[in-house]
Amino acid sequence: MGDVAMTVPVLSSFTQQYPDVKITVLTRAFYAPMFSQLKNVTVFEVDVKGKHKGVLGIRKLYLDLKPLKISAIADLHNVLRSNILKFFFGFSGVPFLQIDKGRNEKKALTAPVNKKFEALKTSFERYADVFRALGYPIDLSNVSLPKREPLTNKVVDLVGSDIKKWIGIAPFAAFKGKMYPIGLMKEVIQLLSTSSAFKILLFGGGETEKQQLVAFQEEYSNCINIAGQLSFAEELSLISNLDCMVAMDSGNAHLAAMYGINTITLWGVTHPYAGFYPFGQNPENALLSDRNQYPLIPTSIYGNKFPEGYEFVMKTIQPQSVYQKIVNVLS
Repeated sequence: MGDVAMTVPVLSSFTQQYPDVKITVLTRAFYAPMFSQLKNVTVFEVDVKGKHKGVLGIRKLYLDLKPLKISAIADLHNVLRSNILKFFFGFSGVPFLQIDKGRNEKKALTAPVNKKFEALKTSFERYADVFRALGYPIDLSNVSLPKREPLTNKVVDLVGSDIKKWIGIAPFAAFKGKMYPIGLMKEVIQLLSTSSAFKILLFGGGETEKQQLVAFQEEYSNCINIAGQLSFAEELSLISNLDCMVAMDSGNAHLAAMYGINTITLWGVTHPYAGFYPFGQNPENALLSDRNQYPLIPTSIYGNKFPEGYEFVMKTIQPQSVYQKIVNVLS
């Protein structure tokens, strides 16, 4: 989801600089609401678990796309599925250019020995490079991001309408290596709960995560669990109305950033140098685990690999520091 969200600022820039060019985004139906505000952008829904599953399914996808008379393809994912699709489009003569993910650079950045610790090109620039190679130079320095979405009655009934500062907290991540210990996050919430000026909106997915968020809601009067309560489009509208989002190196950070919401990110065994820092965010809003204690950070790009002894690197980020950063951002 984070990868898809990161395409939004780039496509927004493209549509502003090339208003006469039509863009068709090939993605899962669930992600379609992300692109609702982009002009000249339509979503072609891919059913990767149904009719577009497997090699024959991708051939069916190719046949479904042919009537659109696509003049060029920008592959911003460069995975097995898109490579198979490229094979089929090879017979049509349609230019099909793919993202350079910089795998060798990222391997050097995460290496346990002879580590090359330096900032790599951002994913946003890598996306833009694909369009540049197709003959559409893009400048990402002055992008107009999607605007605040109107809230439905269902969302208002859930969170209320008041003048408190709305703080989103997304405490989970796909891998343990980049998830702030839940006990420390509870301390952050406890500090925030001492002020009547804050309303804390808790984001997550999955039944186990939902149970933890419900427990926070029951313990702290200014907490509201959002997980499982809204459609994805409604969650996006709520995120677009936040005053601040606190998240891991994860999808929720990119969802907030694509609306220009102040986003505070907590980093474990991953690092912003890999190029996945949320778009347009102040670098000071990144709270990093201590590399003096854990010099092998980043140990992986996705947070799924780390050596023994690196399980708790995020304990070096103190709850008081997270709380103070939130207060500073909101003020």
